[in-house]
Amino acid sequence: MSVIQRHMFIGALLSLLLLFLFTVAYLSVYPIASFSLLFEKDLMDLPFGLIVPIMTIILGGVAGGISGFYVSKELQYVADTLQELDKGRTIHNKNSTVLNGVFEQISKLQNRINEQVRLAQKLANEKAEDHEKRVQQVVSEERNRLARELHDSVSQQLFAASMLMSSITETREEADDLETKHLKMVEETIHQSQLEMRALLLHLRPAALKDRSLEEGIKELLNELSQKVPIDVSWKLETLELDKGVEDHLFRILQECVSNTLRHAKASTLDVLLIRREGRTILRIVDDGIGFKMDEKKVTSYGLQNMHERALEIGGVLKLVSLPQKGTRLEVSVPHVGGERND
Repeated sequence: MSVIQRHMFIGALLSLLLLFLFTVAYLSVYPIASFSLLFEKDLMDLPFGLIVPIMTIILGGVAGGISGFYVSKELQYVADTLQELDKGRTIHNKNSTVLNGVFEQISKLQNRINEQVRLAQKLANEKAEDHEKRVQQVVSEERNRLARELHDSVSQQLFAASMLMSSITETREEADDLETKHLKMVEETIHQSQLEMRALLLHLRPAALKDRSLEEGIKELLNELSQKVPIDVSWKLETLELDKGVEDHLFRILQECVSNTLRHAKASTLDVLLIRREGRTILRIVDDGIGFKMDEKKVTSYGLQNMHERALEIGGVLKLVSLPQKGTRLEVSVPHVGGERND
């Protein structure tokens, strides 16, 4: 039974109850000789004793229907308001004498949610600054050492092996024998290993934001990526004023996502978007790689779990969509609560 039907039913019952009470009170003061007299006189071809209850039920039902329609609209507005609140959008109070207390509570709930998001971002900001001071130097030195050793040893050896294989295959006469095919396969393997090594060196190189903005850090990372790895990189970045902690977490999420793309996706294009829409900062990374099934264990891998936790720490939401042979799309949405950037 809908709200309107329920109100119509209640209105009809109340009107009958009032008719009964009024009738009892009237007859107790002005008694009649017989109740049959009420049914002997007609009104609009119906007995007077019957038409009065019918009209009472109709009027009560109409009044209840009008009341139910009004209450139904109010309840629907409350439902829509809660849905908007769940999406993180700003709620505007509605002047309502019936549900004024409800909207006051919704407004308080919205303020509490905004305060929690602001606090989460503040804590993330403080945590990022403190963690960066204590760990950045040690991590940077270790990553530099590993990158230098790999570049000086393994990377140089791969380069030498690649040059040697290229020389061997060029000096051989054109032939379609099995040995030539094997040599070409070895050459392709070495070339692929070089590409993976470049991606690994790019990932190992410490790339903290330091005194740069998020936009500047992303541009530097993607420029270096496009120079060292054969992948078509494009980006659209808006200049945004964000807290240091939010910038740091978004940049780390981008690094982790780019690393996953280079290692596993086998993508030929990578597109990065950083914008602000409807009071939310959005970071979106899309590749055209091999993708994966969402129900596989990859969705709960350490890298994705780490990105998900970083998004939660700044009050954001991380969404991941991937299809086999259709690529992967990762999007982080963070609400903007009006804080000033704190460099």
